[in-house]
Amino acid sequence: MDSNIIEKAKQWLNSNIDEQAKKEINQLLEPGNETALTDAFYKDLEFGTGGLRGIMGIGSNRMNQYTVGKATQGLANYLIRTYPNQEIKVAIAHDSRNNSRFFAETTAAVFSANGIQVYFFEALRPTPELSFAIRHLGCQSGVVLTASHNPKEYNGYKAYWNDGAQLTPPHDKNVIDEVNAIQSIDDVNFAKDEGKIQIIGKDIDELYLDAIQRLSLSPDAINNQSDLKIIFSPIHGTGVTLVPAILERLGFKQVYVVEEQSEPNGDFPTVVYPNPEETEAMNIALKKAKESDADLVMATDPDADRVGIGVKNNHGEFQLLNGNQTGALLIYYLLKKWKENQKLTGQQYIVKTIVTSDLIHEIAKSYGVNSYDTLTGFKYIAALIKELEGKQEFIGGGEESYGYMISDFVRDKDAVASCAMIAEMTAYAKDQGKSIFDMLIDMYLEFGIYQEKLISITKKGKSGSEEIQKMMHDLRNNPPKTINGSELIKTIDYKTSIEKDLISGQEKSVDFPSSNVLQFFTEDGCKISARPSGTEPKIKFYFSVNSKLNNKNDFDTAFDQLNDKIDGIIKDLNLN
Repeated sequence: MDSNIIEKAKQWLNSNIDEQAKKEINQLLEPGNETALTDAFYKDLEFGTGGLRGIMGIGSNRMNQYTVGKATQGLANYLIRTYPNQEIKVAIAHDSRNNSRFFAETTAAVFSANGIQVYFFEALRPTPELSFAIRHLGCQSGVVLTASHNPKEYNGYKAYWNDGAQLTPPHDKNVIDEVNAIQSIDDVNFAKDEGKIQIIGKDIDELYLDAIQRLSLSPDAINNQSDLKIIFSPIHGTGVTLVPAILERLGFKQVYVVEEQSEPNGDFPTVVYPNPEETEAMNIALKKAKESDADLVMATDPDADRVGIGVKNNHGEFQLLNGNQTGALLIYYLLKKWKENQKLTGQQYIVKTIVTSDLIHEIAKSYGVNSYDTLTGFKYIAALIKELEGKQEFIGGGEESYGYMISDFVRDKDAVASCAMIAEMTAYAKDQGKSIFDMLIDMYLEFGIYQEKLISITKKGKSGSEEIQKMMHDLRNNPPKTINGSELIKTIDYKTSIEKDLISGQEKSVDFPSSNVLQFFTEDGCKISARPSGTEPKIKFYFSVNSKLNNKNDFDTAFDQLNDKIDGIIKDLNLN
């Protein structure tokens, strides 16, 4: 047993923690619990560039009131240093996860104890509303307690800056330094000042919903198709607070919330993972859609920043669209309507991430709209919006992991606004005698058919983390010569910021912040990306292939061929 781990556990025992916490640590120190003790104390739960995320429980490597308190004290210290002699304001929200309210109250207590004004949502709210509130209330920072779509044993702490976006350089690294400088739990001030905490709620809801309502581009289509039948599931999360409300505001009269998943519940009793990317999480909603012959199925994750959708395919059967398909459709619809409404001036742009479908670039190019890539994570999209403020006009953007943003009054992915726009897009298609799937095929006929797939390989604990590091090391130092029979022609290493042409041997730098991501490009147009997750014990592999689609009737064959091609790549890389 590593003596440092035992020493750290004993330091916690001797600090100012509650009796229950001490009891749990003493149990971990008993013989036979070495693995559990190691996982709980072998490191500090890292305050990364996105904040904290981890399994709940006692220990320095767990989400608990003390690691949350330490993170908040570090952020408070940085705010006080950054804004001397000013009133500092923060907003705090939380989702439906177990302990989210408790962790949010802990966060509010520590901020207030440090003399910081706190705007605290009265109950659970979507993450994008927290971003909106920061901007509206003129806050310097904000925090939302959520682990997004992670399993029920997880929770998390996402920190935001004054633009309503998650922390970006230099603030992210500076806050990390402040958090790491706190050596002991006893350095955290938990003495809540009630006078510094103001409860907010309905007033912010109304302003946020007003802003979303103003995004509407096809009010006539909604009016004509107001009986569009929509099945919505919040998957036991915060989406239930505002998604039905915005759909009603827009004029949709047949919105049905999945009853079994309508109650906020951190145990997520009807699903294995509360993630709309998972078919299993969408099954109840899809079943109800089939029974009622609905037009559209939508489901949001626990903090309502991601949305998954289901539509009838060209065979009349309900099918889930992946994040790339939905994202491309949204951009296709937005640009089509901006052009119809004569709003395009040549100064507009859209943004996607490097692992999101390049189909989006092709669509933007055809409309004369600028398009940009960023690293994975909406904080990078938000940073680009900030950089281009006053120079170009942001229309929308997104990433393949079911996160989209329309307009810029929120600076994070926004499933509430996305649900509103997806519903409107469905009404627009139906008003033209089409389904969303017809619109998808129309898009493929115009720009080519793209198919993407994501594989996530989970490696838990300390040994898992080391295994992921080795996989990236091997790929970086010994890349394959061919992939699925096609020659590798280019690599991009975002860690070293080097793009290498493997045919000519020439290298050039890429203008991105350093990130542990590798991309491989083959002669036949395939793109493969490898990226360890920053929030979960996973390594993710993204695959993208494409081909021409000349005839609507060829869709099924072309789609199957692309899926077979991806399967061949996965097999060749020994990832299945």
